[in-house]
Amino acid sequence: MAEDDKQSYIDYDAFLDPEFSPTAFANSLVIATNNPSDTPIDLSTPLSRVLFDIQEIDTHIHNLTTKSAIPLLTHTKDQADAGERIVADVEAQVASLIEGYQRLQKEVTQRYEEADEVRIAVERLWETVRVGRSVARCLTLGRQLETQMAEVGESGGASAEVKKGDHRAMVRASNSLLSIRKILAASGPDEEGEHLSKINLITYLQNSVLTPAETSLRNRAQQFIREFSMSSLAPASSAPATYTQSEETKSRTTSALLTLQILNPRLLLAALQAYLRTSLTSSLASIARALGNLPTLDRTLLEVSARCQNIVALESLLGTIKPPQAASPEAGAKLEKEAGNLLEPLLAALETSSLPSFFWRSLAESLAPRVGDLVGKGGVNARALRSQKERVRDSIRECVLRGSQGPGHIQFGAGAWEREAAVMVGSVIGSLGR
Repeated sequence: MAEDDKQSYIDYDAFLDPEFSPTAFANSLVIATNNPSDTPIDLSTPLSRVLFDIQEIDTHIHNLTTKSAIPLLTHTKDQADAGERIVADVEAQVASLIEGYQRLQKEVTQRYEEADEVRIAVERLWETVRVGRSVARCLTLGRQLETQMAEVGESGGASAEVKKGDHRAMVRASNSLLSIRKILAASGPDEEGEHLSKINLITYLQNSVLTPAETSLRNRAQQFIREFSMSSLAPASSAPATYTQSEETKSRTTSALLTLQILNPRLLLAALQAYLRTSLTSSLASIARALGNLPTLDRTLLEVSARCQNIVALESLLGTIKPPQAASPEAGAKLEKEAGNLLEPLLAALETSSLPSFFWRSLAESLAPRVGDLVGKGGVNARALRSQKERVRDSIRECVLRGSQGPGHIQFGAGAWEREAAVMVGSVIGSLGR
């Protein structure tokens, strides 16, 4: 083949050059076969040259393929056979992959889908069990609350044989009620009370048990606080309370105080403030009447002293009771955040350091205008009040000092209430003049 290349006049190197340009080659042929001064350009000669070269190359290719036909065919056959073997191997591997995928789909995918269905069923069953447990706990606490309310004496049927309610059961019932409220309040995702609002039985429990029980406990506790009385200054028509009666009153009031504190600390504050307002209103009205009818003054001041003694006893009792840990965390939680007893939040709300001091000073503030009106009207009552000014002064002072003693004549520091006595005396005598 090298010899044929040498004998051929075709410049194969020019054609094989990477920078070969057909237009430049055609231009060189035209210039080589024509004179630059010729007007008509002869293209037949260069074209014949190109056709001759093509025929020469074709002949050369034909000679090469004729001589190398058998090796070319053998090589082509070998390549075809190799391709068929490769395709056969690839088809076998593809078939194996398909079989493996089908087996994987059967053993993994289908089992995963079945397992996922089981998982969903188990999650729903667990959710049902969790709701069921919460419902069961609420119902158990509800039944416990009904039993405790029967002990309190506020339920029919079971309490028919109970002649006198157990006030200590009020605290237990309040704790049970609070426990149920906490479960119902925990209604967030994954919390114990989630979905309970959708249960008809829970709605029935709230309407028929919880709400009536809470109302009953609140009313009874407020009633016990309103009726609190431990004064040793009994009116002539009744005997002083015995030690047993006083202890029973303290125990009953303690249960009432704890009950309201557990239900809602603000209810306790409201009940205590209402008790003080009632004592102030009654004392103000009775003293104003007695100043217009002096023969009744001593008895009236004795009653006022008795009310103040009750307030002293209430203050002492509140100072001994610590806020229960189970108290409601909702409204009023700040009131008990740093309180060591039930007295501190009340003193903070009234902005005073002592309940008796608050009683006397508030009473004096409201009494001064009433005395001024009485004196301003003139008449027999005003003249009698002026004429017995010293007696009135001594009686009011004695009333303050006597009422500021605890039940049983428990004495405070000497002169502890002289300022309150002076304020009370000033509220009356100050309007009478000299």
